[in-house]
Formats: sequence, C-alpha cells, structure tokens
Amino acid sequence: MLDGMTLGQIRTFVAIADAGSFRAGAAKLLRAQSAVSHAIASLESQLGVLVFDRTGRRPVLTSHGKALLEDARAVLLKVDFMRARARALSEGLEMELSIVVDTLFPMPLVAAALRELNQALPTVRVRIEVAALGGPFEALAEGRCTLGITVGQGFSDPRIELASVLPVPFVAVVAASHPLAEIARRRARLRSAELAEHLQIVQEDPSRLSEGRDFGVLSPQTWRVSGQDTKRALIFGGVGWGRLPLWSVERDLGAGHLVRVPAAAFGSDGETTEPSYVAHRIDHPFGPAARFIRDWLLQHGKPAPAARPRRPRDR
Repeated sequence: MLDGMTLGQIRTFVAIADAGSFRAGAAKLLRAQSAVSHAIASLESQLGVLVFDRTGRRPVLTSHGKALLEDARAVLLKVDFMRARARALSEGLEMELSIVVDTLFPMPLVAAALRELNQALPTVRVRIEVAALGGPFEALAEGRCTLGITVGQGFSDPRIELASVLPVPFVAVVAASHPLAEIARRRARLRSAELAEHLQIVQEDPSRLSEGRDFGVLSPQTWRVSGQDTKRALIFGGVGWGRLPLWSVERDLGAGHLVRVPAAAFGSDGETTEPSYVAHRIDHPFGPAARFIRDWLLQHGKPAPAARPRRPRDR
C-alpha cells in the first residue's frame, strides 16, 4: 500500500540518488544517516520494490529505482510549485495574467517582458491574445483581460487608464515585383490619387468599436483581411500595397523584398508614427504580475512624443 508514503521519504530518495551515497544524502538533508536509511527502507516497503542496490560500497539505483526516480522528481516539483503558489496567493499574486496585445505592437518587446516575468514570478500562468484595432480595448471593457497593449489614439474609455510606452513607426510598402514599386523608386512623393489606382490591403477591426469607420484608406479598390499576418503575406506576394509596422518589415526592406511607398498622405517617405500604451481597468484588481509587466514596458519602451494633429491611419 502507498498510503503511508511521505514526502520526506521521496525527498530522501532523490537526495541520495543525487548525492551518490546515504552519507552524502544525509548531510544534504541535515539528517542522521540512520534516519535516512530507515526512510529508504520504509519507502521500499511501501512501493514493494528495491530502489537501491546496497551490495557494493556505494548504493546504486536499481532498474526500478531508475524508473521511479523521474516520478519522484515530478512529485517534489509539483509540491514545491503548489507551496509557491499558495504563498503567492497569500501575498495577493495572481494565479493567471491575461494580456491582449495590439497586433501592431512590437512582439519581441512583449516576449522580453514575459521572459523577465517568468523568471521573477514563475508561478503565474500567462494567457496572451493578439487582436487588432479595438480588440484590446474591447477585451478590457468586457473584463476578458487584465492588461491591454494598444497602438494609436482611436479609442478611449473612462474606465481604462493608459500609460504611454513607445512610438511605433509605420511605413507604406509594396512588393518589389509590384508595378507601384518602380514608380516609388523613381518618385520622392506619391499623391493619393496615384495610390488610388492600385489595390490597397486593409486590416479590418474585429471589434465593434470602429464599426462604420475606415482608417487611412486611400484607394477605392480594397481587400479586407482579418489579421496582420495575412495582410503582410498579400503585400509580400505582390497583390497590393498597404501600411505595416516598421519593426515587422525592416528585414524585408533591407533585403529589397519590399519597397517603401512615399505616400504624401502618410508623411515623409510614407512613414508615420503612432503612440502605444499599456492599459488596464481602473475598477479591476491590479496585481503584482500585471504591475510587473506594465512597469517593465514603461521602463524599456521610449516615451511617446508630445501630442500632435492626428493623420489618417490604415491598419
């Protein structure tokens, strides 16, 4: 029967296996060697198998012991994790942190923040979702996430507090093989009327917050997509032109796969900048993990520039 098995016996088993001897295992556990020997004998009696061969000068794991050692380690890891989570809960730490990130925000920066969070608060589970346009705001408003990371100034809610993170540059681009690319190479600026002659790839808002509105749509010929990955793939494939975050296309521009479209409506060289924010509900609990991510992003992101007249934007 296994009902009499204790965590102490399991810890002793692992300690001896790691230390290589009963004496070294006892020293590691700060226990007498006789107590360690008794614990292993009791464990073997409970399991009904020998975990150590004691016939030589040093104990050697039996085949059963080798098979059970992995299980023993897993049990201890789970118990230690449970204790850490209980301690965290008593201190107000969240069990899970839910984040919705604007698809336009630099994901490498989010990954770096989450890596640091996992090292600092390893018991916190994270659920992350990527959404476009009003998606992060809608998720916050409906209470489906704790933190939202947004780009642009198109949305507001009195229940949602914004903290400025960093400016996100956007560029109008087209595939090097597209007819518009040759024009863009020759011309310093392109008028909206010229761009209107070519198909524009536009990101649709999956939320209801911008229903009936378009952002920066210059062409009467548009294809609507549900995600930035699809938008980038269509532009890269030469289907049409559109605007994308600079961080997501820098390599393609450098390699010559994409060409900047110097659209006058989007600023110099077809590039504009939008502010980004980390957002949370002021009426919802804001725990240590959420605070960690917010503070990390504020520290490592550059502050957004002062407010200025808004230009049309296309996602």
